[in-house]
Amino acid sequence: METQQQKSPSDGGISKTTLFAMAAGTGIAVANIYYNQPMLGLIETDFSNQPATALIPTATQLGYALGLFFLLPLGDIIHRRKLIIGQFIVLAAALAITAMAPSAAWLVVTSLIVGAGSTVAQQIIPFAATLAVPEKRGATIGTVMAGLLSGILLSRTLSGFVGAHAGWREMFWLGVPLALVAAMLMFATLPDHRATSRMPYHHAIRSLAHFWVREPALRAATMAQAALFGSFSAFWTILALYLQGPQFNLGADVAGLFGVIGAVGILAAPLAGRVADRRGPHFVVWLGGTLTLIAWLVFGAGASLVALIAGVIILDFGVQSALVSNQHIIYALDAEARSRLNTIFMTGMFLGGSAGSAMAIIAWRYEHWYGVCVLGGMLAIAALGVKALHHRLHAPDDVTGEVR
Repeated sequence: METQQQKSPSDGGISKTTLFAMAAGTGIAVANIYYNQPMLGLIETDFSNQPATALIPTATQLGYALGLFFLLPLGDIIHRRKLIIGQFIVLAAALAITAMAPSAAWLVVTSLIVGAGSTVAQQIIPFAATLAVPEKRGATIGTVMAGLLSGILLSRTLSGFVGAHAGWREMFWLGVPLALVAAMLMFATLPDHRATSRMPYHHAIRSLAHFWVREPALRAATMAQAALFGSFSAFWTILALYLQGPQFNLGADVAGLFGVIGAVGILAAPLAGRVADRRGPHFVVWLGGTLTLIAWLVFGAGASLVALIAGVIILDFGVQSALVSNQHIIYALDAEARSRLNTIFMTGMFLGGSAGSAMAIIAWRYEHWYGVCVLGGMLAIAALGVKALHHRLHAPDDVTGEVR
């Protein structure tokens, strides 16, 4: 029997309190995978002569990708409310252990766990879609996605400020009560909701390969977004190191402020949705990839704060526009399997982000900022290449709107 929160017709099937709590919880959860990026220079100073520090951003994103693959399908087959609350509690414990890390190697391991726990954000989004009535589902998902994008971008501002003025350990300690507050919000606002499928876990996992083989549009969207998110991650992984260099001599707090500038990407989600409705999602993916490439041309044009500010606005707008439109494409493929389609898409995307972070560290080590700019631009070109190949092979379907 559905609760009053689920059925109220006046609020689109989900109360405003619950909806905004879910948006806040999503932002709090996803923020944890970005806290370390503006503080990487501080961590390297604390653990000097420990090369493992370079692996921390990569480990966090790899943990997130693994969590997406192995944990996200659970949302279809077990009690979602209990799953979400439980993941937040595990996340709080992982953050506490991270704050006490005695070595860089310890941080790499705990970063994997923090990344996996942070996938609770992707449990909340399909839950919101399930609770919403069909005619308001898009608006509901858009609100929760705004929370997610806010968490991605503003997390760097928070961690940069706390890291510079209190220390990197204190930022992870701050993350503990934030995760526990999110757990309490979920406990207080989420309705009970039974599992939507009795499918055994191993069958759900096995079906992912079936969808990957069957749906060329899913493969194209996943690979293109993986390349774009790799480009996005390359920038944010290296930004703090670039700013503390001789060209700028700026600290982690300034690196974090770029998250505020990049928050313009939050505006991309609704705008991209409206453009996709008029011109189709494929057009917006092309536009997003092109904007990402332009951003790296701006970054490489000169070592100035003006170039960085302009580039980060273009970069965030391009990557977020492509993300919303690629999700539009994959969710149209099979209405009965959206959670598993999302598992494949988001896992691929964050594997791309993890690879982008790792390659950026290597590019920075050997060619500094110029090498990172070349890497970011090449990843944007790769995304456009995937899109071009898919269009060449499936142009008739694209024209009719039946993207397969």
